[in-house]
Amino acid sequence: MNPYETQKLRDEYLLFHFGTAAEVLPYPEGPAEALGFAVRTVTETLPQAPAARALDLGCAVGRSAFELSAFCESVTAIDFSGTFINAARELQSQGALDYLRLEEGAVSTPLVARLPATARPDRVQFETGDATDLRPDLGSFDIVHAANLICRLPEPAKLLKRLPNLVNQGGTLVITTPCTWLGEFTPPEHWPNGPTLQWLKESLAPAFTLTRSLNMPFLIRETARKFQWTVAEASVWTRCKS
Repeated sequence: MNPYETQKLRDEYLLFHFGTAAEVLPYPEGPAEALGFAVRTVTETLPQAPAARALDLGCAVGRSAFELSAFCESVTAIDFSGTFINAARELQSQGALDYLRLEEGAVSTPLVARLPATARPDRVQFETGDATDLRPDLGSFDIVHAANLICRLPEPAKLLKRLPNLVNQGGTLVITTPCTWLGEFTPPEHWPNGPTLQWLKESLAPAFTLTRSLNMPFLIRETARKFQWTVAEASVWTRCKS
């Protein structure tokens, strides 16, 4: 079974996207700078200036899409997981969603995910889809945001080839990736031959110019005493004008 369709991972990602700092990390010794990743991939990479259309690829349970809705007139948010999209839609319509935080073994704590106060849920359209086979009538966007997606695709080059048609001239592309290339998601023949950022530069040229790159740590809580601390490589690109 696809792990991204399980209730366990849905709840883990609801905590990752919507949990408060205290709900995710109660230990003062922990890496607090890694909290709020789904918010920071928007706030630390984009100027928050008004934009017409945004696309959130690999949106998971939707936090970045809701962050984009605060300053974008419309946001299309796409994920391969129907379970994740259903959770995002329920949050969109109800404003809140109950879930469980796993503590250990059979012990869980009930929590509630809530929409951020700045969200404009009426501006967001959630849909299931394959980032390597997007519907042809998707159109183009002022912002394309793809957080921790590229190294989970079976053929990432297919998405990279589509990106010039997805981003308007002068528009912004944000890609973050932990560069954790794994055969269970991407066959080795589709991995980069060298460093991921260099591969992105070569794949996206000449349509895009790299304007900024930065390290973005993130923290996923699995249980009360087990966490994934990872550092994503974030890159911000501008679509070149012809």
